[in-house]
Amino acid sequence: MSDLVVALGLLLVIEGLMMAAAPGAVRRALEAIDQLPDAPMRISGLVGAIIGILLIWVIRG
Repeated sequence: MSDLVVALGLLLVIEGLMMAAAPGAVRRALEAIDQLPDAPMRISGLVGAIIGILLIWVIRG
């Protein structure tokens, strides 16, 4: 459970730094995402989740 809290904290740090360093780029990226149809979003979400699971599996072995 503590690993989950650490992972969520790291996610918040990374997102916060991105918004602080380049808020305009984040805004443009969100606007571009808003224009995408659902299918590419689902595919990229699934690919990201699978890569994340594989990464955790390799590290935790």
